[in-house]
Amino acid sequence: MIDLVGLRALVAVDRAGSVVAAAERLGYTPSAVSQQVKKLERDLDATLLERRGRGVLLTERGRTLASEGRELLDGLERLETLAAGGSRPSAPLRIASFSTATRGLVGPVLRALRRSDAAVLATVTSVDPVEAMDLVATGAADLAVVHNWNSVPLVAPAHVMTEHVCRDEADVVLSVRHPLADRDELERADLVDELWASTPRGAICHEALMRIFADLGTVPRVVAEDPDFASLVELASEGVAIALVPRLGRSALPDGVVARPLADHSQVRDVRVAYRRSMAESPGLRRAVQLLVEAGARVVPPTGA
Repeated sequence: MIDLVGLRALVAVDRAGSVVAAAERLGYTPSAVSQQVKKLERDLDATLLERRGRGVLLTERGRTLASEGRELLDGLERLETLAAGGSRPSAPLRIASFSTATRGLVGPVLRALRRSDAAVLATVTSVDPVEAMDLVATGAADLAVVHNWNSVPLVAPAHVMTEHVCRDEADVVLSVRHPLADRDELERADLVDELWASTPRGAICHEALMRIFADLGTVPRVVAEDPDFASLVELASEGVAIALVPRLGRSALPDGVVARPLADHSQVRDVRVAYRRSMAESPGLRRAVQLLVEAGARVVPPTGA
């Protein structure tokens, strides 16, 4: 008999690349994940992981079992979805979302899910879209709200589906004292020598900013990094730097700051929901997707003026 807990642990190690990363995604300690895989090895009388330096690698048998195990676990998930039918799911719907979508889209959806006739309990964790996609792919989350910048695509694994929610344009936020503040639109060429405030390097929004001048043969000069767009707006207010700030979930701008679109409207991200194909018929997930799509259709980006 194959232990499903151990199989899930092995599949997670295969997907994550290490026991530590698998443990983070499963919500266990690395020791617990190791013990789960060892129990599976004892049950099957087979070596599935082998130590290599400070890490581990799957053996050939381990890779085969993980590959087949993914299909088995996806099938079990589909069966559980069918068995649930139209009833309320016993476990919360786990949503991973990027921060501005949590504020601009997910909050109202969580409220609607709880107030509906077929109430769904949902939880949300705000992470970068790359991590959110990975959480869904590995089974650590059921639904992700992610985005694709037109210059920084986010690739979904084959077993993950995505649906369009809305398009979100980013504006340049700058002090009213800035020489360009009185323009209705800004040309990218006029911003080449500016100092920028940005989200931290490695984040998708930072990567999108880094490519804003790709066709002009240069990159922005970033003098400040902060994960909170509100902090970037404050830095712009002080005249320290300018910032590229998406409209979705953006609070009203304080006095002394304006937001101006780029003349070519090149900085647009496609906001999407992502979920595993095996969860496609889950009533709770379908309801959440429907509400997110409806919320996206109602989004009216602020002018920033």
